[in-house]
Order: sequence, then structure tokens, then C-alpha cells
Amino acid sequence: MKITLLIIGKTDSAYLSEGINEYVKRLNHYINFEIEIIPDLKKAKNLSIELQKNQEGELILLRNQPGKELHLFDEKGEMFTSREFAGFLEKKMASGLKELVLVVGGPYGFSQKVYDSAKSKISLSKLTFSHQMVRLMCVEQIYRAFTILKGEPYHHD
Repeated sequence: MKITLLIIGKTDSAYLSEGINEYVKRLNHYINFEIEIIPDLKKAKNLSIELQKNQEGELILLRNQPGKELHLFDEKGEMFTSREFAGFLEKKMASGLKELVLVVGGPYGFSQKVYDSAKSKISLSKLTFSHQMVRLMCVEQIYRAFTILKGEPYHHD
């Protein structure tokens, strides 16, 4: 199975990019993993929030093809412990799924079409984080999940 973290827009902060790159490098030891970036919309400041979510949503849905499963990181999603998230990934790998696509939306979230197309929503916390910071947190949690599955000492209960 392949895991893709699909994100809207490039990561602006160098310190976040460094952290993301470090975990991507570590993750590729365990699984075929990549980050796919959907470029920021042109002239997004001139768009209403709803129009921006819809346009970003169309770009997300272009990547939802047979053999792929879309799961959204969303504040209204199901919360997992790190061990539960590892179990979620383990089940996906055992299911024969070709590609798991985990999506971090733009600053305003997702369009209704994206919500309707997604298999699930996953919440990182009840707290709200910047969509830039969430990228690092997602990659770290995916890495943590694989260290849990391999019985490695990274995660402590």
C-alpha cells in the first residue's frame, strides 16, 4: 500500500518544512509515502470562503480514483489515540487497498462534495491548529504509527 498526504498549498515556514522532510525520510523506511501538494488557488483573496472551498474541493476530488481511499483530517472527525491510529493504518494495509490518501485541507476546510466523497474524517485534537502546522503533526503521527506497529521504542504509553 502507498500512503499519500495530500495538502493544499506549499509549506511556508522553513522550520516546518525541515520537520516534515525529516519524518518523510524516516517514513519511507516503512512504507511508500509521499506528500502531494495542490497549489494555492490564484487570487484566493478575491473568492468567498465557499467558492474557495469548492474550487479546492474539485482539485482534491481529481485525485480520488479507483483503488484510492480518501480520509480527511478534520476537526469534526473521529479522534484516535496513537495506538488506535496505528491500528487504523494496519487494517488499511491488510485490506489490500492500493493507496490511502490522507487530506489536509486549506484554511477553511473542505467543500461538501469532498466530505461526501471521503471514507472518514480523522481529528487530531479538539484544539484548532494552523493548516501549516497540521502537516508536520500528520506526518509525525503516521511515522509514530509505524514505529508502534513495528514495536520500536519511539512511542511511550
